[in-house]
Amino acid sequence: MPKSRLLAVSDIHGHQDALIHLLQQADYDSSSDRLILLGDYINADDEASYGTLDQVRQLVSQGAIALLGNQELRLAKPRNGELRFPKQWSWLSSLPLYTIQDHFLLVHAGIRPGIPLERQSVRDLTEIRDDFIRSKSERFGEEGRYTIVFGHTPTHRLGAAPGKLWYGDNRIGIDTGAKHGHQLTLVNLHEGISYGCSTAPAL
Repeated sequence: MPKSRLLAVSDIHGHQDALIHLLQQADYDSSSDRLILLGDYINADDEASYGTLDQVRQLVSQGAIALLGNQELRLAKPRNGELRFPKQWSWLSSLPLYTIQDHFLLVHAGIRPGIPLERQSVRDLTEIRDDFIRSKSERFGEEGRYTIVFGHTPTHRLGAAPGKLWYGDNRIGIDTGAKHGHQLTLVNLHEGISYGCSTAPAL
């Protein structure tokens, strides 16, 4: 059965319950939908958020694609001489840094203009901000033919209303501020439909 919807979510930051809620809200079906997770599933300094990796790993086992974010890469940096969460790191280190699906290029942070995709650095793919966001799409070379879907930079810092998607020149920002108490958002890219769940702390 061919895959139908192309769904994407980014920057979960430990909000596992919100992720599950969004997948239910969208009637996600792993047998017919393509689900791309764009990284930052955890907060590297908060071990209480690490359980989200188990949920992501389960989704990957069902066919989803999970990309690496800068928060996951921070787990590779030893603390007090020891690797944090070594059981998960061996799996995380096998994850890709980007994926191309139809006419979309999905990546955690963005790409550096003028550099071919195969020569992009890990740091740029997981951490770049202004040099990517402020560039015109024609500076992306061959990569400019794709719509680039990215997270990492909360959309409210790009001028979007809190909790809303950001649309730029051949770019869609989907980090709608779950870490900042705004929303976690799941996007149906072909149909332009989004599903949101508030992550504001309960009063």
